[in-house]
Amino acid sequence: MNHPQPVVLGELPSLSKLYVNAATAAARRRVLGASSGKKRLPAVSHEVRGVRADVENLTAYQHLVGETASDTLPAGYVHALAFPVSMSVMNREDFPLPLLGMIHLKNRIEQLVPIQFSEELDIRSWAENLAGHRAGTQLDVVAEVRSASSGDLLWRGVSTYLAKGVFLPGIDKPGSSNGATGAGDFVPPNPTALWQLNLDTGRSYAAVSGDFNPIHLSVLSAKALGLRGSIAHGMYLASRALADVGAVKSDSFAWDVTFEAPVFLPARVALDIATVQAEAGTWERSDYVAWNPRSGRRHFAGSVVSLA
Repeated sequence: MNHPQPVVLGELPSLSKLYVNAATAAARRRVLGASSGKKRLPAVSHEVRGVRADVENLTAYQHLVGETASDTLPAGYVHALAFPVSMSVMNREDFPLPLLGMIHLKNRIEQLVPIQFSEELDIRSWAENLAGHRAGTQLDVVAEVRSASSGDLLWRGVSTYLAKGVFLPGIDKPGSSNGATGAGDFVPPNPTALWQLNLDTGRSYAAVSGDFNPIHLSVLSAKALGLRGSIAHGMYLASRALADVGAVKSDSFAWDVTFEAPVFLPARVALDIATVQAEAGTWERSDYVAWNPRSGRRHFAGSVVSLA
C-alpha cells in the first residue's frame, strides 16, 4: 500500500492547542462562509517517532476504564496515544472539513501483537475516503503504530467521522441507506452489566486521554456547540466495553464499534456481551451492545474477534 507523503513532527501535538486552533478556524468559517472551498483531503501523513507511554498515565487509564493493571498497553490506550497525531491531520489548513463538531461514526482497530509500555513507538496518521453521507460528508482517519526499533506494524486503527451538515461541492450525496443502523429493530436483551456514569465522566477521560473536546467537558461548553448537554467520549465507552470483554480475548484481535446515539451525562448505560467459542473451546469472538435502560435506545454496538 502506498502511504501519503510523511510530515515528521518533532513531538506529539498538544490536543488543547489543536482545539484552540480549530475554534479559531470555526470562527473564521462563520465570517467567510460555511465552505472552505477545498474538495480534497491533504495528500500527506503526519508522523511522530519514538513515542513512549507514561506509566502513571497508563495506570490512570486502566483504572478509569476497568482494565486489569498490566505492562501491556490496552488497544484503547494506543488509540489515545495516536489520537493527537490524527487530530493534527484534521487541523491542517488544507483540510476541507471543520474539526469542531465532527461526529465519530465508527471505529475499527486491529491489535496485531501485545505492546509493552516500555516500547518506543512510531505513530503515523492520514485521512482518506472522503465521501458523501446522507447527513453531510464523511471520511476515514487512519492511524498506524509501529515498533520504532523493527518497523513492524503493531496496531492499526480506522476512525470514521461525519461533518454533519457540510456538503462539499462535487461529492455526491448518497441515498438514505448510507449509515442506516436499523436501530428501530433493536430489542434490548438482559444486560450483563449496568454502568453509572457521573457528570464528570467526560472530564475524567479527558484527563487520561488528552481529548478535551468541549462537547465532553461541561453542559455550558457542550451547549456552545449545539448540544443539550455534555456527552461521554465514544472511545471511553468502547474501551470500557473492551475491558468488560476481559482477558478471555486473544493477543491478536480486531475490535469494531459503531456509535448510534450519544450518552448524555450523567447516565446509566446497560451493556450485554455475548461470547462465542470455537469447537476446540478457545475464544473466537465477543459481541457487545449498549443501550439506555430507560428508553431502550441503542447507544453503540460492536465486536471483538480473534485474528489468531
